[in-house]
Amino acid sequence: MTSPQSGAEAVDLSPAGRPVTEVAVGVLVRSDGRYLLAQRPAGKPYEGYWEFPGGKLEPGETVEAALGRELHEELGIVMTQCHRWHTLEHDYPHAYVRLHFCKVTGWTGEPHGREGQAFSWQRLPVEVAPLLPAAIPVLALLAAD
Repeated sequence: MTSPQSGAEAVDLSPAGRPVTEVAVGVLVRSDGRYLLAQRPAGKPYEGYWEFPGGKLEPGETVEAALGRELHEELGIVMTQCHRWHTLEHDYPHAYVRLHFCKVTGWTGEPHGREGQAFSWQRLPVEVAPLLPAAIPVLALLAAD
């Protein structure tokens, strides 16, 4: 659903009429099958929860471009290979998000928390908690792959 704005692009709205925040999310997968989860930094909603890394799309930015930018900003890596995998929507109290999950299988550099966040290479069942609510269905998708 979209809503016209005066003199601006249309805004995508959720079924409840809330603006949709478009988010690119990376499921970094190593050759041993482990994937990266990062802990949300202090001062952000759901502080301390574990999630797949990524962030909001800027105006005019593609999912892949946003993901590459976010992975560099958050983890100091340069993404070299990814493909879109699943798109999920989640209604958080602070935002309605459309999450574009991409499997990332190629990057240069060694991930490190550039925003002071912890991260962990995991396999199922995960050993970190609590998980961000929108990450839980992704774990089920990983289990089905």
